Amino acid sequence: MNGVAFAGSLIVDHLRQIDTLPGRSELAKIRAVGNSTGGCVCNTGMDLAILDPSVPVSAVGVVGDDADGDFVVETLKSRNFDTSRVLRRGTTSFTDVYAESSNGCRTFFQYGGACDTFDVGDIKFSGLSCKIFHIGYLLLLDRLDQPDPEYGTRMARLLSKVQACGAKTSIDVVSENSDRFARIVGPALKYVDYLAFNEIEAGKTTGIELRRADNTLAEGKVYDVLRKLFDMGVSNWAIIHAPEGAWGLSRSGQFIFEPSKQLPKGYKVGSVGAGDAFCAGVLLAAHREVSLAEALVYGNASAQVSLRSASASGSMTTIEEAIAEYRKYKAFAK
Repeated sequence: MNGVAFAGSLIVDHLRQIDTLPGRSELAKIRAVGNSTGGCVCNTGMDLAILDPSVPVSAVGVVGDDADGDFVVETLKSRNFDTSRVLRRGTTSFTDVYAESSNGCRTFFQYGGACDTFDVGDIKFSGLSCKIFHIGYLLLLDRLDQPDPEYGTRMARLLSKVQACGAKTSIDVVSENSDRFARIVGPALKYVDYLAFNEIEAGKTTGIELRRADNTLAEGKVYDVLRKLFDMGVSNWAIIHAPEGAWGLSRSGQFIFEPSKQLPKGYKVGSVGAGDAFCAGVLLAAHREVSLAEALVYGNASAQVSLRSASASGSMTTIEEAIAEYRKYKAFAK
């Protein structure tokens, strides 16, 4: 088995540049418009396709039978994705993004569309030959987030069937402020091989918060959170990434920390794709079967180079170039 399949959220971002967000019943002039792909499949998948073009990548999910769907499929094909498992029906999921030039703030309006209908029955498990199957975002895939009498959720059922095909599994979630994590993410962890969450997502899932009221990181609790993620079902790697660095725990009990780097002023242009980029780096490490320590370097390096662009994948490069760039800088000072 070879390659990585990316499943789940396939989204088009409709970008709208305005001066400032209007009040209710007021008008704002749109200064510029544009479209870009978004969601787990496009963001994380395209990052990995750039990090190592030799790794076969494929897309699994649903887009609309519309112009936005055409845009998603053609964009994926341009990065050599196998799109034969992308179904077409309904309206493509989209997000209207209003960016204010006056202050840099962005406001999002999301329509679930075809992604909300994506379910277990949409995947042909026969012939699934990927080495790793990555799916996201949990908490945003309405049908798969629904309860299942046997597995807990529809997502857990799907992951179980993927593992039965011989593939390793990985998931990603959206960072929302809710109490849904234990109910929706928890059941899926029983069928997850590789997990890379940020500190907020990991805290919400385990019930152990890692950010204090003053926004400092409770680093002393990180091991406990990783250990609990294993207790909840993760089987190979559990990883937490944050601005301060990345921590990983392996099935054998190896616990490793890899600090982020001190970056020069002006290096960071945007962070919209940093989490997806980190995940892509870890997935590439898992596909190459390198050590957990190397996986944390892969993840940090990929996330760091993504900061150089305002778009999700605009500054992504090969993993060798990313690591070389990463090693130029000193470790983050605690």
